[in-house]
Amino acid sequence: MNIKRIRQSMACLLFVGASMSVHAQTDSLRLKEVVVTGTRQATDIRHLPMTVTTVHRQQLTENHQLSLLPTLTQQVPGLFNTSRAMMGYGVSGGSSGALSIRGITSTTPGTRAGQVMVLVDGQPHYQGLFGHSIADSYQTLMAEKVEILRGPASVLYGSNAMGGVINIVTRKMQEDGVRNSISLGAGSWGTIQAEATNQIRAGRFTSTVSAQYGRSDNHRPRMGFEQYGGFAKLGYELSKNWQAVADLDLTHFNASYPGSVDVPYYGARQWITRGIASVGVQNNYKRTSGALSGYYNFGRHKINDGHTADKEPPTTYFRSDDALIGLMWYQSVNPFTGNRITVGADYQHIYGKAWNRVIATGEEKPAMVDKRENEIAGYVDFRQDIASWLTVDAGIRLDHHSQAGNEWVPQGGFVIRPMAQGELKAMVSKGFRNPTIREMYLWATKNENLRAERMVNYELAWKHRLPKEESVYGINLFYIDGSNMIVSLPREGGGMQFVNSGKIKNYGAELEFSYPLAKHWTVNTNYSYLHMKYHVVGAPEHKSFVGVNFHQNKWAANIGIQEIQGLYTTLGDNEKKENFTLVNASVSYSVMKAFSIWARGENLLAKKYEINAGYPMPRATFMAGMDVRF
Repeated sequence: MNIKRIRQSMACLLFVGASMSVHAQTDSLRLKEVVVTGTRQATDIRHLPMTVTTVHRQQLTENHQLSLLPTLTQQVPGLFNTSRAMMGYGVSGGSSGALSIRGITSTTPGTRAGQVMVLVDGQPHYQGLFGHSIADSYQTLMAEKVEILRGPASVLYGSNAMGGVINIVTRKMQEDGVRNSISLGAGSWGTIQAEATNQIRAGRFTSTVSAQYGRSDNHRPRMGFEQYGGFAKLGYELSKNWQAVADLDLTHFNASYPGSVDVPYYGARQWITRGIASVGVQNNYKRTSGALSGYYNFGRHKINDGHTADKEPPTTYFRSDDALIGLMWYQSVNPFTGNRITVGADYQHIYGKAWNRVIATGEEKPAMVDKRENEIAGYVDFRQDIASWLTVDAGIRLDHHSQAGNEWVPQGGFVIRPMAQGELKAMVSKGFRNPTIREMYLWATKNENLRAERMVNYELAWKHRLPKEESVYGINLFYIDGSNMIVSLPREGGGMQFVNSGKIKNYGAELEFSYPLAKHWTVNTNYSYLHMKYHVVGAPEHKSFVGVNFHQNKWAANIGIQEIQGLYTTLGDNEKKENFTLVNASVSYSVMKAFSIWARGENLLAKKYEINAGYPMPRATFMAGMDVRF
């Protein structure tokens, strides 16, 4: 596959869709999928020109994973996250948990950071000093569903959403009553996981409170991991049209870092606390809806970098604090039939401080960096149904960063619906990322003159739902052109320095298909192809998944086969690519209405493979446990 063929395929899809639109049906919508990502307010996905994939709670929980990320990697084409152990992603040297969408990555060691944004109920969640997400923060217990927008979302969400967004929509009780659940599990390598949730709805009041614990020795010496987490969400309906909400997500983990198998490390430890708290009010009328919210995203970090066998132990800890304080406002108006205008404004105060503390005495060294930045932006998005079969969308954002300056961010697209359950989408959108405090001010590679990274994404997509068979298939074609990427290059006079000279030229295709094989059986599959002119680690050339699910009476089971081809783990003179196939399965049985037991196995073929260079993944692993609901 080459770029010429991609463009030809795009043109062919566009022509076919335009031709079919002449015969567009005006049937009422029977299968409506509503999303909030990419539009701010709940909207029928058939009227949005961007690509949004939704993974619902049933899919998120059927494999009994503590973290959301393994399930998302399986279910979403073009999305991949790195890993190094059975449990725990960690931070700093040798960490994993990097998220990539179409080769645009959330963190690349030593260079890019934060090109994919994680949202919690539409609010940014990333590290203020280094600018990337912390993968161990995203637990299954908090999510009702996850919406993944592939491609730039910077018009609505600003910096760091240049490659796409992963929006975790948190849980909410829908009917009056009290609901409790407890899940316990244990398995290979001393791994334990536990979750407990209480949900209440009483008239206008709703609450969800969850707690979790996980630990594992993992499969290598000095690779232990332990984590505590909690989530709370409160809501109150002030009136028929107004609601107040508040939530808190808090995670603390302790992780050991063993180094690579070639260069083992000793004494390397990490103590990390991350959290996000928010409060807001929402309104919803017949012709207008919106929200005003404030959030506080914070982190505390203590890291012992450890030492190799031939070195002395370090005498200091690395310490850092960071915060992201923000205000968000938007209001959508429907002034006449088929029209929706959304206006909004964002403000962020970004803070990061890093210093060293002497291990023996507790003395604090002078700060290496102690910086504050501000970002303010306004945007408008216009969407209009021209006819029952055609919708156009256009948006623009003006973003001002106190260091990087102004950035204009446009996007535009249209949707053709040639049939009741099929749509052809075309989209052109710009994404950007402002430089982080770390890149501008910390360590020898710093450069205060850095400017924003930029990219443009061209996309064409077709999706078709077959209501009688309850099946769905879709195909996406995309081309990405990026410039001004921040990379580390030799500095005149010696050493290395960050500069805006990197490029991105990626193109590829993504396919999705789901189908009910029989009364109790369903199959879902997806495939993504990615060509990168300028390679990055942690983004496979080919990624495919086939899952088969079985549900009957008290039994539920699934098996998934994931194949990864052309995954770069190192670049340069020692370039290395990995190819591997993973088989995972799980089964559960409802002993009674309120009690079930489950088991899962991963890498059942016991394949030998690496995702992070020098960190072999565990062979076959197993977990078993029980769920109680009352």
